[in-house]
Amino acid sequence: MAELGTQETPRREGGEEEEKPKTCKRCKRSYPPSSNHPSACRFHPSFFVSRRHDDQRRYYELGPDDPPYAAKFYDCCGAEDPEAPGCTTSTHVSYDDD
Repeated sequence: MAELGTQETPRREGGEEEEKPKTCKRCKRSYPPSSNHPSACRFHPSFFVSRRHDDQRRYYELGPDDPPYAAKFYDCCGAEDPEAPGCTTSTHVSYDDD
């Protein structure tokens, strides 16, 4: 029985400590720390921006409120879909790792 003011670590059957999932700062997904490996996290290392694209010859579909020079894309890889899968993989980085 735990003393007042202390918490017992949750345990599985067999007495093993239960693994608490963490949330990744990069991809915002929840993951068990034991499954973290060098390609577990897929993310964009740069921002989704709205500005003139480096490739000026390319045509971009603009929304009705967009200025004629605006292009929306990830600055790291040029992907134009805000839901595009990340262009970089690495280990997850938890908010708890700070």
